[in-house]
Amino acid sequence: MTVQEREQQALEVYLKLLESKGFGPDTFKVRVNFLNQLMPLLADQEQSGQVYRALVEELMDNIPEDDWPESLVVAREYFPFWTEDVKAIARLNQAAKEDALPIDWKPLATQLADLWYTVDEEKFGRTDSWALKAYTKALRNEAADQTLIDTRIKLAKILLVRLSDAPERDNIAYRTTIDATLPLFEIKKNRRLFLVVVREFFHFWAGNPDAEKHILTNTNASIL
Repeated sequence: MTVQEREQQALEVYLKLLESKGFGPDTFKVRVNFLNQLMPLLADQEQSGQVYRALVEELMDNIPEDDWPESLVVAREYFPFWTEDVKAIARLNQAAKEDALPIDWKPLATQLADLWYTVDEEKFGRTDSWALKAYTKALRNEAADQTLIDTRIKLAKILLVRLSDAPERDNIAYRTTIDATLPLFEIKKNRRLFLVVVREFFHFWAGNPDAEKHILTNTNASIL
């Protein structure tokens, strides 16, 4: 089997599984359009998560901002088929009750500068305010300096502002908000910091009683 055949075979198995779930042809078009851009990058590459994440990040720089949430869904779904991870494919088969595409809601388009300079003036509801206070307290308990705390809280606030219009306050909306906000960070170092922060903050936002155990444990994060 040539490397190009490997990618194509993974695509065929992936689409066959989705078809068996009754997912519609319109969502297939979105998936195939994205993967037709990704698969040539995967050719001749080692089948590893590190390689895959790096190539997806490279590709995403050429994807329109509004298409990031859908594209990242596809990239996450296709990965176990490309690596021939039978167990992960089985889990996807069990979990795929409804088609993840099209994404019904996404945050409105904006600019990072607009958010950065206005977010501290925002008034948050009780639940979000509690999460921010709990996150702040946890960072202080870890003896984080004030600059680190201020930066992390501002990034968490940016996420909450973007999330505020979501029709449902659930894990899917949270993930979609992250994916739609990532392209606003043109500097990749700042993009990765945003990812680290919002993944830490999620545990406070979701009311995880062990949320404090998840802070300051990672210094890097992939968009996948």
